[in-house]
Amino acid sequence: MEAIKIYRNLLRTMRTHIGSDGSKTHFRDYIVGEFRKNKGLEDASLVQQKLKLAQNYVFLLNSVHHHKDLLFSYNIAVNREGELKATLKKSAASVGLQIPIPYEE
Repeated sequence: MEAIKIYRNLLRTMRTHIGSDGSKTHFRDYIVGEFRKNKGLEDASLVQQKLKLAQNYVFLLNSVHHHKDLLFSYNIAVNREGELKATLKKSAASVGLQIPIPYEE
């Protein structure tokens, strides 16, 4: 049961942070293949090691993206104009509005 939870969490995190478009399906295919390959392992210590490795990878992905978000929020040598526009669009969309496109000549 623990393996299923870790498997789903890993796939969800991978889809969230890496993406799921056509050019990145090899990440998902690798994860699925590894879990299927190790499904019938008898050695409990080896299974626990592999599950711990998967948990650590989920933690790493989440931490790296959280760190990146923190750097953006602290404005560490980054142009935040694009991020600010995206935040405004999300905020407007949450109440059913759209940001108008500015007129440029």
